Amino acid sequence: MWQERNKMGQLAWIEVFMLVAFPIDIHYNRRHVHVFYRGKRKQKCVAKIWIESHGKKCVEIDESNLGTKENQLLLDAINQNWDYINEQITKTFNGEKTIIKELKIK
Repeated sequence: MWQERNKMGQLAWIEVFMLVAFPIDIHYNRRHVHVFYRGKRKQKCVAKIWIESHGKKCVEIDESNLGTKENQLLLDAINQNWDYINEQITKTFNGEKTIIKELKIK
Protein backbone atom coordinates (compact mmCIF):
# COMPACT_ATOMS: atom_id res chain seq x y z
CA MET A 1 0.00 0.00 0.00
CA TRP A 2 1.41 3.34 -1.06
CA GLN A 3 1.85 6.02 1.61
CA GLU A 4 3.36 9.48 1.62
CA ARG A 5 4.20 11.38 4.79
CA ASN A 6 4.13 15.03 5.76
CA LYS A 7 1.19 16.40 3.83
CA MET A 8 -0.91 18.74 5.95
CA GLY A 9 -4.60 18.06 5.41
CA GLN A 10 -4.26 15.54 2.59
CA LEU A 11 -5.74 12.34 3.94
CA ALA A 12 -6.06 9.71 1.26
CA TRP A 13 -6.63 9.01 -2.37
CA ILE A 14 -8.76 6.56 -4.24
CA GLU A 15 -8.52 6.12 -7.97
CA VAL A 16 -8.60 9.68 -9.40
CA PHE A 17 -9.77 11.39 -6.18
CA MET A 18 -7.93 13.03 -3.27
CA LEU A 19 -9.62 13.34 0.14
CA VAL A 20 -8.64 16.51 2.00
CA ALA A 21 -9.43 18.11 5.37
CA PHE A 22 -8.77 21.76 6.14
CA PRO A 23 -7.65 22.94 9.60
CA ILE A 24 -10.19 25.80 9.56
CA ASP A 25 -13.00 23.22 9.32
CA ILE A 26 -12.55 22.54 13.03
CA HIS A 27 -15.30 25.12 13.53
CA TYR A 28 -17.90 23.07 11.62
CA ASN A 29 -20.35 21.13 13.74
CA ARG A 30 -19.65 17.92 11.75
CA ARG A 31 -16.44 16.38 10.47
CA HIS A 32 -16.17 16.05 6.73
CA VAL A 33 -13.79 15.60 3.82
CA HIS A 34 -13.47 17.57 0.62
CA VAL A 35 -12.96 15.63 -2.60
CA PHE A 36 -10.73 16.89 -5.41
CA TYR A 37 -9.41 15.32 -8.58
CA ARG A 38 -5.80 14.25 -8.03
CA GLY A 39 -3.02 16.02 -9.85
CA LYS A 40 -4.91 19.07 -11.04
CA ARG A 41 -3.92 22.56 -9.97
CA LYS A 42 -6.29 25.43 -9.23
CA GLN A 43 -9.29 23.20 -9.05
CA LYS A 44 -12.57 23.32 -7.22
CA CYS A 45 -13.87 20.80 -4.74
CA VAL A 46 -16.05 18.24 -6.57
CA ALA A 47 -17.73 16.84 -3.44
CA LYS A 48 -18.05 17.31 0.31
CA ILE A 49 -18.86 14.27 2.41
CA TRP A 50 -19.87 14.26 6.07
CA ILE A 51 -18.20 11.47 8.04
CA GLU A 52 -19.94 11.85 11.40
CA SER A 53 -22.93 13.30 13.19
CA HIS A 54 -22.88 14.13 16.92
CA GLY A 55 -19.56 12.27 17.28
CA LYS A 56 -20.88 9.04 15.72
CA LYS A 57 -20.01 7.54 12.37
CA CYS A 58 -22.44 8.81 9.73
CA VAL A 59 -21.08 8.91 6.17
CA GLU A 60 -23.25 10.87 3.76
CA ILE A 61 -22.87 13.25 0.85
CA ASP A 62 -23.35 16.92 1.64
CA GLU A 63 -22.82 18.14 -1.91
CA SER A 64 -21.38 16.60 -5.07
CA ASN A 65 -20.83 17.29 -8.75
CA LEU A 66 -20.05 13.62 -9.38
CA GLY A 67 -22.11 10.79 -10.80
CA THR A 68 -23.85 8.06 -8.82
CA LYS A 69 -21.09 5.48 -9.41
CA GLU A 70 -18.33 7.87 -8.29
CA ASN A 71 -20.30 8.96 -5.23
CA GLN A 72 -20.85 5.33 -4.22
CA LEU A 73 -17.15 4.56 -4.69
CA LEU A 74 -16.27 7.41 -2.32
CA LEU A 75 -18.90 6.45 0.26
CA ASP A 76 -17.72 2.82 0.26
CA ALA A 77 -14.06 3.81 0.59
CA ILE A 78 -14.78 6.22 3.45
CA ASN A 79 -17.00 3.73 5.28
CA GLN A 80 -14.37 0.99 5.01
CA ASN A 81 -11.55 3.31 6.14
CA TRP A 82 -13.48 5.50 8.56
CA ASP A 83 -11.20 5.06 11.59
CA TYR A 84 -8.12 5.98 9.57
CA ILE A 85 -9.77 9.04 7.98
CA ASN A 86 -11.14 10.28 11.29
CA GLU A 87 -7.70 9.88 12.90
CA GLN A 88 -6.08 11.88 10.08
CA ILE A 89 -8.70 14.64 10.43
CA THR A 90 -7.79 14.87 14.13
CA LYS A 91 -4.13 15.28 13.14
CA THR A 92 -5.07 18.03 10.69
CA PHE A 93 -7.07 19.88 13.35
CA ASN A 94 -4.13 19.55 15.77
CA GLY A 95 -1.74 21.04 13.21
CA GLU A 96 0.10 17.75 12.74
CA LYS A 97 1.26 16.30 9.44
CA THR A 98 -0.90 13.57 7.93
CA ILE A 99 -0.04 10.41 6.04
CA ILE A 100 -1.62 10.03 2.60
CA LYS A 101 -2.85 6.52 2.03
CA GLU A 102 -4.29 4.83 -1.03
CA LEU A 103 -7.70 3.48 -0.07
CA LYS A 104 -8.80 0.11 -1.38
CA ILE A 105 -12.36 -1.17 -1.53
CA LYS A 106 -12.87 -4.70 -0.26
